[in-house]
Amino acid sequence: MDKIKSTEIKDAATIVIVREQSKKYKILMGQRGKHAVFMPNKFVFPGGAYDTNDSMVPFSKPLPDKQKILLSIDCSLTYPESLAATVIRELWEETGLKIANSYDWKGSKIKGWEDFYVNNIAPNVSKLKFFFRAITPLGRPRRFDARFFICLAKDLNCDLDDFSNASDELSHLQWIEIEKTKEFDLPIITRIVLKEVQELILNGTNKKGVPFYSEGSSSNNFTYL
Repeated sequence: MDKIKSTEIKDAATIVIVREQSKKYKILMGQRGKHAVFMPNKFVFPGGAYDTNDSMVPFSKPLPDKQKILLSIDCSLTYPESLAATVIRELWEETGLKIANSYDWKGSKIKGWEDFYVNNIAPNVSKLKFFFRAITPLGRPRRFDARFFICLAKDLNCDLDDFSNASDELSHLQWIEIEKTKEFDLPIITRIVLKEVQELILNGTNKKGVPFYSEGSSSNNFTYL
């Protein structure tokens, strides 16, 4: 039997934005391309891999200390809170939506963040909550150590329905009622995360801690941070 090849695990971040409309909760999702190496055709949350430049980005409002501590657990990054910058950058690139406030960059210029410093804004990570972590199982063409953040749509200072500045990485961007996400082609891990989102909405913070899903697709593979 051939051995399963080991693939480099990259740090990554994903964001779940919860929007309440007419007493119903919706989540922002988009569809990956059919030729994508990772999860083709699947509907996913905005997100992507960490870039070293994300560690250089200033915040208009900081991440709460508790969130920094949770992100630092078993993390190889010098500044784990940089993953909050990653997820805001990915949200901007994939959807055109920003979580940002005014900020004076004082002439600083960081590749990948041009739209932010040109417009004198910087990521506002104060409203982000790190609530889930998952590592892509062995045998996949790409593997990520993904940290999932959640925030409320009302904390975004932008038009929530304007995707005109989105890249073409995700198509069919839309706000989907949580209950109706069952009708879409979702990765297994996305379905698991959505269950956690529903629990957060109903009961608040998971008292066991942040679920960490490390292998396979069984609930027995959960530990808590």
